[in-house]
Formats: sequence, structure tokens, C-alpha cells
Amino acid sequence: MTSDPIQINRIKLRHMEALTAIARHGSLKAACEHLHLSPPALSKTLKELEDTLGTVLMTRDRGGVRMTPEGALFLRFANQSLAALHRGVEGLSELRDGGRETLRVGALPSVAARLMPRAVEGFRRALPETRLMLRDGAHGVLTAALRAGELDMVVGRMGAPSAMQGLSFTQLYVEKVVCVVRAGHPLSMSPGLDALADWPVLYPPEDAAIRPLLDRWALSNGLQPFVNRIDCVSGAFGRNYLRVSDAVWFISEGVVAQDLADGQLIALPFDLDLTAGPVGLMTRPEAASTRSQQVFEQSLRVALDS
Repeated sequence: MTSDPIQINRIKLRHMEALTAIARHGSLKAACEHLHLSPPALSKTLKELEDTLGTVLMTRDRGGVRMTPEGALFLRFANQSLAALHRGVEGLSELRDGGRETLRVGALPSVAARLMPRAVEGFRRALPETRLMLRDGAHGVLTAALRAGELDMVVGRMGAPSAMQGLSFTQLYVEKVVCVVRAGHPLSMSPGLDALADWPVLYPPEDAAIRPLLDRWALSNGLQPFVNRIDCVSGAFGRNYLRVSDAVWFISEGVVAQDLADGQLIALPFDLDLTAGPVGLMTRPEAASTRSQQVFEQSLRVALDS
């Protein structure tokens, strides 16, 4: 690596896009697919950036890629730079659209199902001229999009400290995980923790915010890892799979709140208080809050009280 002074004009947009894509997707292969680049081309781009900066930004092993301390530092500012660029481009589009503001909101499945419909309805009444773009998905996907400037805010569970690095979090409420089955399921007649292993189990995947909480609950209750398990937090799949199977589903309460109220699903009477965690609003601390963001946050709070 060179020890010469860093020449900032040698750092190109493609360099920062390559670095952030690798960090977001966790592997060079996935980043190549996202950027539509060949592995040699992506490796060359990364090498150019490392040579320019005079340091190693990431290491690669069987577990994927890991940022070095230098890489983590540069990644933070690369994300901020790309976010600012996105906002600048969108600002021009808004001017061409008569100054119409755009608000891009991400929501985890539990929030999308339970809170967002009422919040969006209130927001549309307050600011009907604002273009609202909604996106749901897993915690890691949404927080990565927030850091990259592709989203203005994300509503969902607070993740692990490493997942929340560089983000601001404002708590709105606390939510726990529930264990649900279809109406008439044998377990609804005779529920027992020991019997869970006798049935297919829908369980949150490793990148889900509720996964470590549920793992801790299972460990505290002496439960072994479920053999007959499907890793999934999809509300659409889980809801329909339980209709045609005897599966047991561990999911955030908000995802199935309406199904429980309608009697379509039944929550088994297990003490899952250990899985309770804060749900709130995530933003980039360096980004100035717009009027639309402020109104949307207020709409969320009004929806909570309704």
C-alpha cells in the first residue's frame, strides 16, 4: 500500500457504490449481482479504492467479508456521501415536479401490518401533496437502505448494537413475540412447551431483529433447536401456511394482531415477556428532519393513541 497523501479526486462514485454494496450484502458474490458486475471487475474496483486510501478496507473468509476498523470508518462517510447525493438528485426531481416533496419510509412487517395503515391515513390527510413511498422488509435490509440514503426513516424494532451503529432511534412502544397456531390446532387444546418439537415451526431468520430475543427465551426454557423448522418472518406466507398446516409460528405480535382479534389465529399461553423489545423510529442523525418526516412521526404517535 502507498504512503503517499490521499488524492481525493481519485475516489469515484463507483468506488463508494462498490464498498457500500459489499458491506450491505455481506459478500462479493451478492454485491456483484446487485451491481451487475463480474467478480474480477468488482475486485478491481475495491483494489483501486484501497490503493487510493492506502489501507485495507475489508478482509474475506468463509464467513463472508468483514470490515477492518479503517473500512468501517470510511464506510460510514461513504454512506453519508451517497445519501446526500441521492437527496440532491431527488431534490431536482421534486423541483421539476413543482416542488412536491417525497418521503420514503421503511417498515418492519409487524409495523406494516399493525401501525402503518392508520399512520399513513393520518399523514395523507395532513399532507396530501407529499409523495409517499413505502417499503417493508427485514431489519438488516431496511437499515442498510436507510444508511445508503434510499430511505428517510425506518419504523421497527431496535436491533443489536452492531445493527444500530450510526442510526438514531426514538422509541414509540414495546412489543413482544407471540406463538400462534390456527384455530382448532391440537396445541390450542393442550398447550405445552415440550410439545412444540412435535410440529413444524416457523422461526425468525438470523437477520431478524426478534431472533436473538427468541433464542434467549428458548434457551431460558431449556428448548433445543427445532429440527422441523422454517426460517421465515413473512406475514403473507405465515398466515396462509397456518391455514393449510399444523405449523406453529413465532412472530411479532403486531404482524398477527388482526388475525388474533378475528379469531383466525390463536396465541398459545406461553410466557414470552422475555422477547419484548422497543419499536421506534430510526433515522440518520446527520440528516436534517424535513416537514414531512415531522408530520409522519406525529401521525405514528396519533395512530398509537387511537
